[in-house]
Amino acid sequence: MTELDPASLQVLISRLTGIAEEMGAVLRRAAYSPNIKERADCSAALFTADGDLLVQAEHIPVHLGSMPASVRAAIEACGDRVQPDDQVVLNDPYAGGTHLNDVTLVAPCFADGELVGWAANRAHHADLGGMAPGSMPPDAVDIQQEGLRVPPVLLTRDVAEIVVASSRTPDERRGDLDAQRGANRLGVARLGEVAANLTSTAPLAEVVDYGERRMRAALAALPDGQFRFDDVLDSAGPRPEQQSPTPVVVTLTVDGDRATFDFTGTGGQRPGNVNAVEAVTVSAVAFALRSATDPSIPANGGAMRPVTVVAPPGTVVAARPAVAVGAGNVEVSQRVADVCLGALALAAPGRLGAAGQGTMNNVLLGGDGWVYYETVGGGQGGRPGKPGMSGVHTAMTNTRDTPVEALERALPVRVRRYGLRHASGGAGAYPGGDGIERELELLEPATVSLVTERRASRPWGLDGGGSGSSGENWLLPDGDESRARRLPDKCTVEVAAGDVIRLLTPGGGGFSASPA
Repeated sequence: MTELDPASLQVLISRLTGIAEEMGAVLRRAAYSPNIKERADCSAALFTADGDLLVQAEHIPVHLGSMPASVRAAIEACGDRVQPDDQVVLNDPYAGGTHLNDVTLVAPCFADGELVGWAANRAHHADLGGMAPGSMPPDAVDIQQEGLRVPPVLLTRDVAEIVVASSRTPDERRGDLDAQRGANRLGVARLGEVAANLTSTAPLAEVVDYGERRMRAALAALPDGQFRFDDVLDSAGPRPEQQSPTPVVVTLTVDGDRATFDFTGTGGQRPGNVNAVEAVTVSAVAFALRSATDPSIPANGGAMRPVTVVAPPGTVVAARPAVAVGAGNVEVSQRVADVCLGALALAAPGRLGAAGQGTMNNVLLGGDGWVYYETVGGGQGGRPGKPGMSGVHTAMTNTRDTPVEALERALPVRVRRYGLRHASGGAGAYPGGDGIERELELLEPATVSLVTERRASRPWGLDGGGSGSSGENWLLPDGDESRARRLPDKCTVEVAAGDVIRLLTPGGGGFSASPA
């Protein structure tokens, strides 16, 4: 039995979504680090009292699709003892998190003494300790080497100080944590206002049920059958024994109004940090499915009820403790999205485009008292009737670029070149978008880590379109072109003042050998 007519339901969804958007705005404005304030590497969402995703802001797909696992973990650990104004903090990938940098805060919302929901946000903290600045050391093989690991616990002053003390940039961490607290306080207050005006929590449940109905209708419109797609991760790390590909395989089964994504056949987890926990894989499935069916389907917990994800434990898409997982969130998620989109393209020909760049091109810099993290855009795949966009963030990332002025003002870094990498997109009637050329000059000695993919493999074309160009990483000692040295896809190097890091990011695959 429903309490809301269609118009009232849409108004409620819009109002709740506005709360999540406002939470994100507060988080960005109050944050200390350029990574959150400028790049917007953060996400916000609201949940029902039972922990179902209610609404999300249009932030980072890999954050939002995996956040329900964090909220469930927080409820299991602390749900029976939380009080108003409490918040739960966690970043443990094996207890609801993704990778250690992503710190999640979860706050309960009470109305008239009754728990009516939860507000949650996740933000990428630029450094939480570990072997290298940025806490995603490419040569890590177990999670202890990546930094501080926090299970779901109440966020007390003492816990906050532990987080702060773990970092090479403690003032940033303290400021970013305060911003996350403030964002959740606003979300709780706004959600409480909404709940106070409802006769019960049933309308909130209707929002989630509506997402399920919409997804079931979208799946029923697809043809029944099995559709298999495979791709590879280039490497597991910088060492010679890690420089071999790992297969990522999915079999999509559509049966009426249900779908199963089965990753059986995917390679086993490896010594290195290119491993993803299952929550990350689920987030990539959710992103691909909404992209391929109907992006207007509400992104809530109901939309995933008709979907089964089979991720064999011990593979790179469902890693077991305590292997390192720093790159799982940023790189494995991209490849999982690629294979899911490839399988969906077989199920719905003419609806999806070719592969995008398939990497986040992670750059981590750290020196005396400072740490910086960024991801770099590339080419989008060509699409039915349209070429791919150039120089954009694709698939599981939705961050912005740090403005050059903000970067150079805050850090001892100079941006020497930043432009499109012409002719890097795949050929086709609708060619892939071009990648980016980016050069960063270090103005003082620093440690640089690169975590990238698509340096050996190439973004695939579709319907006869050509592949996009692979990416390249280079070190130019003292900025000298004649001494340029090619770097592996994943590495940590010590650089001197005047050295230049050059990234050439992949282009997108081309779509269609001939116009329709």
